[in-house]
Order: sequence, then structure tokens, then C-alpha cells
Amino acid sequence: MPIYLPQEKMDEIFTEYGGSAQNTGSTEGQIALFTYRVKSLSDHLRAHPKDHSSRKALLSLVGSRGKMLNYLKRRDLEGYRALIAKLGIRK
Repeated sequence: MPIYLPQEKMDEIFTEYGGSAQNTGSTEGQIALFTYRVKSLSDHLRAHPKDHSSRKALLSLVGSRGKMLNYLKRRDLEGYRALIAKLGIRK
């Protein structure tokens, strides 16, 4: 199940985490977008536990998000700590 977001929702995520709606390349904005997609896929998989293609997509997203988080931690430790606190991940 591909997750298609309305442009308004993407603009909202990038404005809140990336600084502006046009700053779609910011690491923080991309991590926030991946987190939103991970939460959506997790909810979908709770309702449809045998959907293996969505499970594979979820694992791929979690891996990509982890790589980006590691990059952010190396580049900006304080920004990393603020972002994970704001998103509520890696408790």
C-alpha cells in the first residue's frame, strides 16, 4: 500500500521540521516525513497483519530513517537530540 500524502500535509511537515515548505532536502524534514510514513504503515499493519509487501516497505523506511538519524547525529548532535525528543522516537 503506497502512502500518498497530500501536498498540504507534506508542506506542514517540512515547515515544522525543515524550516520552510520549499526546504524538502533538509535532513530533519526528511526524517520527520519518514517517521510519519512509518507510523501510518504501522497502523496499517495492525489492521492487516498478513500484508507482507507493506511490512517490507516499513522495514526499508525504518532502515533509511536510521541511516539519516546516524548522519544527523554525526553532523549535529544537539539538533539530533532535539529532533528525536520532538518526534518521540528512540526513547
